[in-house]
Amino acid sequence: MAHTVSYAGVLDDIREQGFIKVGISLGGMPMGGRDGRNEPIGYDYEVAKLLAEKMGVELRITDVYGDARVSLLQSGQLDLVIGNMTVTEARAEVIDFTDPYFKTGLRIIYQKGQSIKSLADLAGKKVVAGRGTSGAIFISEQVPGAEIVYTENFAPNGVLLLRQRRVDAGIEDSSMADYVASQIGSLDILPGVFVAGDIAMGVRKGEPAFLAYLNEFIAEYVSGGEYEKNIKRWWGEDAEIPDLGQ
Repeated sequence: MAHTVSYAGVLDDIREQGFIKVGISLGGMPMGGRDGRNEPIGYDYEVAKLLAEKMGVELRITDVYGDARVSLLQSGQLDLVIGNMTVTEARAEVIDFTDPYFKTGLRIIYQKGQSIKSLADLAGKKVVAGRGTSGAIFISEQVPGAEIVYTENFAPNGVLLLRQRRVDAGIEDSSMADYVASQIGSLDILPGVFVAGDIAMGVRKGEPAFLAYLNEFIAEYVSGGEYEKNIKRWWGEDAEIPDLGQ
């Protein structure tokens, strides 16, 4: 049975129901993951928590990744996505994006000892990528000779394939790729960041009031110091703070 969605007054609806349904990718630290007690942690989770506190509502999380981030939003099962989602033209045709609350780029992670010095060297190699992600699209367009191994979740599924040496390389957002390479000694990072992009929150089309509220929240998040504090919490005190152009 198709989901019927009311597009009027989502902001009021959220406050009236007393909770906000947020999609977060909990499969890839440090943007999102789970601690030893299986509780959500990570950069995106902290942003979502701050937003729920500001709205005075309970935070209800759904773990989402890849294409599901958009489809669950469109169907009304989520009010909002704060799920490490890069702004793309294709996505912007079906959902609306807020101002960026983070910036990232794509990184290539590969097995040490492989003769991979450039993108072109991925031709004929097995490259793991999340299905429906900007990384998967990038590799299919830029290195058509690469054999893409699709996974529903880069972490843990893609990371496991890399750890077990069942793939030669992988492509993922720099936030996660750098973290994975630092944790697994057999992996290295190809220098450079590809397709640097804005990470923004996703909302359904036709919600200008909700969008304006979220942009106001993001502006306060950045100017009030929480942005820098959150980055340093997960990437370390020496982490570079991306300029969001706000």
